[in-house]
Amino acid sequence: MQKIEIRKALESEINTLLSFEKEIVEAERPFDNTLKNAEIHYYDLLGLIKSDKSEVLVALNDNEIIGSGYVKILQAKPYQKFEVYAYLGFMYVKPQFRGKGINQSIVQELINWAKNKKITEVRLDVYDENINAKKAYLKAGFKPNLLEMRIEI
Repeated sequence: MQKIEIRKALESEINTLLSFEKEIVEAERPFDNTLKNAEIHYYDLLGLIKSDKSEVLVALNDNEIIGSGYVKILQAKPYQKFEVYAYLGFMYVKPQFRGKGINQSIVQELINWAKNKKITEVRLDVYDENINAKKAYLKAGFKPNLLEMRIEI
């Protein structure tokens, strides 16, 4: 494996990014029975790439895009002690490259982007049953905050 490069995603890479989104959705289906049994999209990837309130990053190995993630600035609730926060999403690494610290590198670069914007709070969502993802985010310094619960009636 070559040295991993982390850089800003390009609009011209949208097809690869959409394929990553599809992989994310399929990986999360077992954790969420509320997802439609059809093609769905979580993200407006082109909007995220174009916005000055977000950053989409890709990881490359020998010029092949092997991972992704985004950070976007969101408005906090009026009762929270911070006005805005950075939200991370679209975290993906191709299976053959997992376990090599690539996701950690992407997360760190996304956090650096937020720090440069003077943001002091970073959040993300992870399915409670997704043990591997939870371990990765705990290792990166995240702490559980709130567990959403639901019932189908």
